[in-house]
Amino acid sequence: MALRVRVCEVTDVIAGELRGYDVDGVTWPVMVTRLDDAIIAFPGVCPHDDVSFVDYGVLDDRAVRCRVHGYTFDLDTGRCVHMPALQLRRYKVTLVGPEVWVDLL
Repeated sequence: MALRVRVCEVTDVIAGELRGYDVDGVTWPVMVTRLDDAIIAFPGVCPHDDVSFVDYGVLDDRAVRCRVHGYTFDLDTGRCVHMPALQLRRYKVTLVGPEVWVDLL
């Protein structure tokens, strides 16, 4: 069973921008961006060392890079460029009218 939560409005998601949204009951914000025509969502924490992507995440083309240690994650696959075994989880995104919803589980 999925835990689907509303994150933001579709119009809030802009290509080339990385934004974090707080969700009640979730420790880290949900990060959202647009790649081509797809909306991508993932946890707001670097899986390498629990660093906030809200404060230290940078969008580099189709990847997110943590400015603290330099770890870069491909947003198409979630794979870390430096350590392929390290994965950034991607949330399933569902558009409900003008809203962006993500499955946290």
